[in-house]
Amino acid sequence: MSQSFSAATLLAVPLAPLTGSLFAGILGTAFGGNRIGRVASHTATIGGVLIAFLLSAFVLKNVVANGAYFNQTIYEWMIIGNLKMEVGFLVDSLTATMMCVVTFVSLMVHIYTIGYMADDAGYNRFFSYISLFTFSMLMLVMSNNFLQLFFGWEAVGLVSYLLIGFWFNKPTAIFANMKAFLVNRVGDFGFILGIGLIVAFAGTLNYNEAFAKSGELAGLMLPGTNWMLVTVICIGLFIGAMGKSAQVPLHVWLPDSMEGPTPISALIHAATMVTAGIFMVARMSPLFELSDAALNFILVVGAITALFMGFLGIIQNDIKRVVAYSTLSQLGYMTVALGASAYSVAVFHLMTHAFFKALLFLAAGSVIIGMHHNQDIRWMGGVRKYMPITWLTFLLGSLALIGMPFFAGFYSKDAIIEAVHASNLPGAGFAYFCVLAGVFVTAFYSFRLYFLVFHGKERYDQNPDAHHDDHHHDGHGHDAKPHESPAVVWVPLVLLAIPSVVIGAIALMPMLFSGFFNNVIFVDAARHPAMAELAEAIHGWWAMALHGFMAPPFWLAVAGVALSYYLYMVNPGLPQRIQNVFQPVYKMLDQKYYMDWIYENIFARGAVWLGTGLWKGGDRALIDGAVVNGSWKLVGWVSGVVRRLQTGFLYHYALVMILGVFVLMTYFVVFYGK
Repeated sequence: MSQSFSAATLLAVPLAPLTGSLFAGILGTAFGGNRIGRVASHTATIGGVLIAFLLSAFVLKNVVANGAYFNQTIYEWMIIGNLKMEVGFLVDSLTATMMCVVTFVSLMVHIYTIGYMADDAGYNRFFSYISLFTFSMLMLVMSNNFLQLFFGWEAVGLVSYLLIGFWFNKPTAIFANMKAFLVNRVGDFGFILGIGLIVAFAGTLNYNEAFAKSGELAGLMLPGTNWMLVTVICIGLFIGAMGKSAQVPLHVWLPDSMEGPTPISALIHAATMVTAGIFMVARMSPLFELSDAALNFILVVGAITALFMGFLGIIQNDIKRVVAYSTLSQLGYMTVALGASAYSVAVFHLMTHAFFKALLFLAAGSVIIGMHHNQDIRWMGGVRKYMPITWLTFLLGSLALIGMPFFAGFYSKDAIIEAVHASNLPGAGFAYFCVLAGVFVTAFYSFRLYFLVFHGKERYDQNPDAHHDDHHHDGHGHDAKPHESPAVVWVPLVLLAIPSVVIGAIALMPMLFSGFFNNVIFVDAARHPAMAELAEAIHGWWAMALHGFMAPPFWLAVAGVALSYYLYMVNPGLPQRIQNVFQPVYKMLDQKYYMDWIYENIFARGAVWLGTGLWKGGDRALIDGAVVNGSWKLVGWVSGVVRRLQTGFLYHYALVMILGVFVLMTYFVVFYGK
């Protein structure tokens, strides 16, 4: 029997992390006089996130067991005509899933940060930031209206800016956070246009009220064009998702964001912020289902991201950047699922990916600690025997990432591939090729990373120029032996490794085929049959895993692992020879398809040229020169002429009057006389 939650319980979920953030951020920093120490700061923030996680688990339990539901206004901000602007919560199965994912991963990151940031001077400030980020993300996923959604959307962007540039004395960090901020503003422009069109034509900011008018919107055209209004709305909303979820061509900010501390890579760029776009499109399924054009656009963009961002992971040597490009590729898989109308599969992969990608990022951070802050995988090797817990958890995360049967990533990734195969959209054939080829690419770069770090010859004592991840050093030389990280670092790895292995099998059938998302996600099965065909093909986690051993994705993954083993363990000199032969291809990949160059030299310089032209030609010459200065000069000239006629002598005025009468008489005689 369906039941509702109390507003107080739900309010406590986002407010607990916010309280911890304010406590640490005000009292634990110079802003508030450094009144509390590190222990008080991390205790307050971890306590707040722990409360949020426990309440989120309670919410999910009640949603699953009792069909609990909540959709109410919490605070009414203002009313303009018939338009209500308010804070409100919508809690259903989609929201409850996201709440648990966000709070659990955030909790693991908070605990991990105690060890990772132990020597950093900004310790309290960092805890305040990540707890504030958790609050922002919870407000986003719990919203029941577009205004609050946009608030959460911008808030997570702002906090990510602060976290990416956390080490503000590093020029590369400052460049990276500004890049992330600007690229996301491009996406947000499309996002707010989509919201604006909904408000203009539906007259509401509330989700359910807007969805109720989706039939009316489907019959409208954008004024002055022959474009379907709903298509323009959906593409506008998706452009916002392209920025936040780093889809081509708005992906360029995410790899550079690795300049921030490793814990935020796990929190923001694996499990939470970058999945906001995926969540938003799934939430808006009643609108997206009305436009095949928008869905096809989403399908193709996701497919390009899934494959071509994976290629870039092959040539990376920074351990965090390899994992970052795998995040881009996996976000592409989620986007492909959205385009195929398999929204529940996209959310399923979002959940499984959150666990194993957070695990991989945190394990990479553990390696960085153990390698005394070296991040270059070319100068690692043989780390397995020094860091056994990190090695095992990293291996489990890698197996989940490449979709090995029985691991969490297998169930969600194979479901995406099957959904794309069942789609009847024009771009489905191209997308199917991309997601299949992406399996091989993912396996290759994932195990290239794994083998170079954990196996083979030890190279940590040969590093000529160690790359440092942060500003704190532990006093060890670059040739010191690696060491296992402290328990406060590896315990979160173990806790994340467990769902990375089992959550796919546990959640497969309940999440996809038991009505878990009924009345939450809407699919037009007649026009978009992917989910219906998946329901016929999948008969349980065990059968799906056994069938997976015979399916093409498994053999493509095995081929990728085998090739990486041969190239980096058996014949390690061959990759350099291949690079020399295919130097133009390598250069293109090394330059990231020249996307950064295009943005910096064409778009950025073009914007500077346009701005300079508008400033000099429009502002200074036209507005200031012609309009403002020109107007007073014209008035002054006319005044000077008129002033000469005002002599003050009566005979001058009499002469003018006589001349005027003469001119008038002449005119009438010439034109009216006979």
